[in-house]
Amino acid sequence: MNKVYGRILGLFLLVVVISSAVIYFTVDINTISSLYMFKPWSVILAVLAMIIGLVLDGTRLMHMVRISGEKITLEQAVQVVFGNYFLAMLGPGAAAGAIAQVMFLRKAGVPGGKAAVLALVRTVVSILFLACCLPFIFLHDEGILPGVSNEVMVYIAGSVAVLLILLAYGIRNNAFDYLALKIAKRMPRKWCKKFVDTYRDSKEGIKLLASSPLSMVRVFFESGLSLIFIYMIVPFLMLGLGATVDWLTVMGRMMFLNILLYFSPTPGGSGIAEGGFIYLFSSSVPPGTVGILAVSWRFIAEYLPFFVGLYYTVTVFGKKVLDKDFDESQSDSLNAINK
Repeated sequence: MNKVYGRILGLFLLVVVISSAVIYFTVDINTISSLYMFKPWSVILAVLAMIIGLVLDGTRLMHMVRISGEKITLEQAVQVVFGNYFLAMLGPGAAAGAIAQVMFLRKAGVPGGKAAVLALVRTVVSILFLACCLPFIFLHDEGILPGVSNEVMVYIAGSVAVLLILLAYGIRNNAFDYLALKIAKRMPRKWCKKFVDTYRDSKEGIKLLASSPLSMVRVFFESGLSLIFIYMIVPFLMLGLGATVDWLTVMGRMMFLNILLYFSPTPGGSGIAEGGFIYLFSSSVPPGTVGILAVSWRFIAEYLPFFVGLYYTVTVFGKKVLDKDFDESQSDSLNAINK
């Protein structure tokens, strides 16, 4: 069995174990009565919100590609989005998803170098939107991190947002080239090239952002709107359980949780996502339902797109793409980028 099939099997077993444990340790005597009152229409609304969010994700990618001087169709953009979900679930953080984005963008006719930059920009814009929202989230919700005051959290979040802006400005104006070179020289050889490539792509991405400011403002807000629709899955499911939903608090906590998942060391954030969800929302839903809600959220938001991404990957590249080792596919993609 090669590594791709092994990772898919491992992910399946991991999901089963985590989901079973989450449900087992969170159900109680009230669970059955709460589920008996569940409204099926909430699932339809949750899936519809997810679809709208993914379509918006595709349209913003189309606009970014257009800014770079290339062109793709909405169908190709949606394939990139779902392909990202597929490989992102097989590797930690956002690294594996970026490989899928490059593969699909190159298949759509976008040159490898631009594809790598676009994949990076797509992720960075999403993180930047969430980072800009964090100060307002902490101002509204003091219960995210008990023991830490709102003032401290707002200060930290605001500092991070300002630091990101200053970092982008410095990279664009070559202020960190000498420092980046020094850091690269001190790294092991196998990490040095990846670091230099990432720094170079970051510079190209920032130049892309600066090349069409008005268009990038549109992409920024389109990114935010896409994320908001995707996060609306949770409040819709809560409504189905008969819970009273504080939309600002729920959406704010979903943003906080998801920005952490971008840097998760586990495949697709498995385990961390469910644990964080239970911690943040256990007091917001009927007793005994938070575990089931966490698993339902993950199934709609991650596992359904994962299987659609698997379908598109096999359809576009053929079954042979699954016969390659994951690390081999990664190496091939990175080599294509650098040509």
